Amino acid sequence: MPTESDDSSESVALAVQRIFHDLQFSDYSVDAKKLTETFGWGTLDSYTQYDVREFLYRLLHDLERKMKGTCVENTVPKLFESKMESFIKFPNSDCKSTRADTFYDIQLNINGKKNSK
Repeated sequence: MPTESDDSSESVALAVQRIFHDLQFSDYSVDAKKLTETFGWGTLDSYTQYDVREFLYRLLHDLERKMKGTCVENTVPKLFESKMESFIKFPNSDCKSTRADTFYDIQLNINGKKNSK
């Protein structure tokens, strides 16, 4: 994904590269503030709770937009996209309904647990 002409304060791709670099070469925790700033989430937004699904959607959407028209176009769907088919069959009838939904994440319930702690 070409990033040579990107503005480092606005480029999600560069911010992700920076985080992975810092994770590899730092002995300390890594700050994701520059990444969230590229989403347009400013200082006031840092006090707003965003869930992981919203973060993932924003990250993948921005990376996919950056890859459009390059040799790595469609990489995000190839890696993360999946389809689930819903099927309903009505009792005592031949009527049935199917629907395919695309998703990037899946929620899993943990048996016997009300939360993740």
